[in-house]
Amino acid sequence: MLHDLRVLDLTDERGMIAGWMLAELGADVVAVEPVGGSPARRCGPYADDLRDREHALPWWAYARNKRSVVVDLGNEKGRVTLLDLARRADILIESEMPGVMPKLGLGYEDLAEVNPGLIYVSISPFGQTGPKAQWNASDLTVLAAGGPLWLTGDHDRPPVRVSVPQAFAHAGAEAASVALVALQERHRSGRGQHLDVSAQQAVTLATQSDIISAAVGDDQACRYGGGVVTGPIIVRFVYPAADGHVSITHVFGAAIGLATARLMQRVHADGFCDEVIRDKDWVGFGALLLKGTETVETLQQAKDVVAAWTASKTKAQLLEDAMTHGLLIAPCSSLRDVLASSQLDARGFFVETPRPDGNGSVRMPGAFSRFSRNDAIPPKPAPRCGEHTVEVLREWQALEPRSFEGGGDGTARPLEGMKVLDFMWAIAGPMATRMLADYGATVIRIESINFIDACRTMRPFVGGRPDSDQSGLFHACNASKHMLTIDLSKPESRGVIEDLISWADIVCESFAPGKFESMGWGYSALCKIKPDIIQLSTSLMGQTGPLARYAGYGNLAAAIAGFFELTGWPDRPPAGPFGAYTDYAAPKFCASALLAAVEHRRRTGEGQHVDVSQAESAMHFIAPAILDVEVNGGCPTRAGNHDPVFAPHGCYLCSGDEAWIALAIEEDTKWLALCSVLDAAALADDPRFASSRARLDHRDALDEEISQRTRRWEVGELEAVLQDHGIAAHQVLDSTGLCKDPQLVAREHFLARGDGDAIVEATRTKLSRTPARVRDGLALLGRDNHEVLNGLLGYDDERITELAIAGVLE
Repeated sequence: MLHDLRVLDLTDERGMIAGWMLAELGADVVAVEPVGGSPARRCGPYADDLRDREHALPWWAYARNKRSVVVDLGNEKGRVTLLDLARRADILIESEMPGVMPKLGLGYEDLAEVNPGLIYVSISPFGQTGPKAQWNASDLTVLAAGGPLWLTGDHDRPPVRVSVPQAFAHAGAEAASVALVALQERHRSGRGQHLDVSAQQAVTLATQSDIISAAVGDDQACRYGGGVVTGPIIVRFVYPAADGHVSITHVFGAAIGLATARLMQRVHADGFCDEVIRDKDWVGFGALLLKGTETVETLQQAKDVVAAWTASKTKAQLLEDAMTHGLLIAPCSSLRDVLASSQLDARGFFVETPRPDGNGSVRMPGAFSRFSRNDAIPPKPAPRCGEHTVEVLREWQALEPRSFEGGGDGTARPLEGMKVLDFMWAIAGPMATRMLADYGATVIRIESINFIDACRTMRPFVGGRPDSDQSGLFHACNASKHMLTIDLSKPESRGVIEDLISWADIVCESFAPGKFESMGWGYSALCKIKPDIIQLSTSLMGQTGPLARYAGYGNLAAAIAGFFELTGWPDRPPAGPFGAYTDYAAPKFCASALLAAVEHRRRTGEGQHVDVSQAESAMHFIAPAILDVEVNGGCPTRAGNHDPVFAPHGCYLCSGDEAWIALAIEEDTKWLALCSVLDAAALADDPRFASSRARLDHRDALDEEISQRTRRWEVGELEAVLQDHGIAAHQVLDSTGLCKDPQLVAREHFLARGDGDAIVEATRTKLSRTPARVRDGLALLGRDNHEVLNGLLGYDDERITELAIAGVLE
């Protein structure tokens, strides 16, 4: 779909997934490597434990379908070569610290002079501007700065990360999707721009809006052993099974409580609880608990009987129960389970790909989305260092420099004129269409009072008072959209939907596979109304396969996809990751797939059906670990905060309650600097810690020594001193700290909406010329009914009144 797009990829491990996503969609992506190869080639794990630049599995995972050229940007000849390539490029992606590229004469302003249409994407830990722009960072410290770390782990141990780095996967996926937004804008204006991607802001999505709890006056959440604490309620998501663990969405409310009631009926049927527990009001239980009508002890009793029931069954038996009885249960899959999945096998997710070293082939995670009119890119192995230097330079130099025609003053919103009909649900889908709306698309969000979105029942609530119109999470997912209530069960609604489809360019839905079609709105039906329509269908497991009809939330998809097995402590059950984790990765893949389909239609006039499995797309965030199992035969598991390269690497308690500092040390010089800061000369002289290898071999003892010393410090003071010494360190921020964080404040991450008590997060990337604009006001039920029906569809008041009387507008 992007076959005519030329991309220069200068990223290292901090963002290289962005170029891979564009390559997967068909772009010609050229990895520009320094002499000796990209730093990503020095990141493990390694194939066959061969620790050289051609066997790094992160490189194998994220350099597929790219070509490699070696260019020495440290000399004038290399810089001239890059400038010459940039003349012919559409997109350039880089991940240097702010200021590095301009000092080389290769910043955005420099390259815009030779190619005004260039889309220049910068990925950095904290963004290009703000008081922390130059701070040293690692995966761990970015997660500490953005909020997910605070929420993940056991309450009696330090916060813990996913054992496969995640922060820059979020940032890189964000970069790919927003680059395609800027591409659409360039078709109008003929001009490129600078895209500033902050990893800190990208990972805030993985707090599931808990980041704003303090600002809106609700209790902030806190980690609790695979679950979360909010006020008096301890929500448990991880339960034992006879052969491992499962995740259960064991919560209450109008949207999820019915599934909890079905769960308790099943527990009772197998003899694990009495009728009193079975027959509790599991829909209203949370509200009753807050009122004091129900007790915490009763909730704990319910969790205990559920745990006894799950422990009596295998993961496969519990998954069968979930499919048969409509339960929100998923196995916590190991990565071996993932590779053996019948669902992934049925969908052909793993693709046999030649090994980059020429030693046979290997199964790799495949396409992150399926397109009805476009075949997946034939798999090509990650390139050897400099493999295509001569080929690319000869080929690109034969091309004419890029030139683009456009009109207007270049300030129109990037997606202005795009029309989207949004039948999405919960987080993963709505967050994708939220991004489109922020960048100018007209998005009509369809809801029904009689089938309320789960997010309307979820915290944080403005003022801490549960109300369907006051959920900060729902507002986060639906800001900038036009809110329309339509009861699709009413026959009179059909004409309205037909008119909306005729109006739309894109229809998005996240019903259980087959449901939208059974309602009469499958892709073939849409095409009869609008032949060039693009339809996006997103679900947990995809539209096909034996688990296609498996319904639930992102915590369940994360468990099935292997994330739970990779998060927590090796001597304890899985501890996360926090919340509906795949819902935080999938929006970037959904948006990228949609915009690629839009680009295909621009060239060909053809619409198509796009199928995005949330589990499959998110698995690309752990692709190196999956390859480790496939190539090396191991089975990576949760490792606390231990890292194969950094030591010390973890969260260490400072003075005060829950005051944690996250830090990461790789180089010996940084280790000596840390010893100096902590006044620990004895540690510097200790032979157990004399080298990086020695520190890795004695990690537990090292962590204890560091912990004893950090407790003497106030966390903010220690953070500042460590950063002054060039050490990657950051406080582990909770909601209160995030809302006051000077970096997020400087980048205007928090936007007041409505009467000022409500807060939504801004779009997570800054575009230099056509920035996102978040609509004022709140996403209230039916807020825009008249505007949509009268203003967009042209219905008169009599027609609207008839619909209201028929109960359609509910």
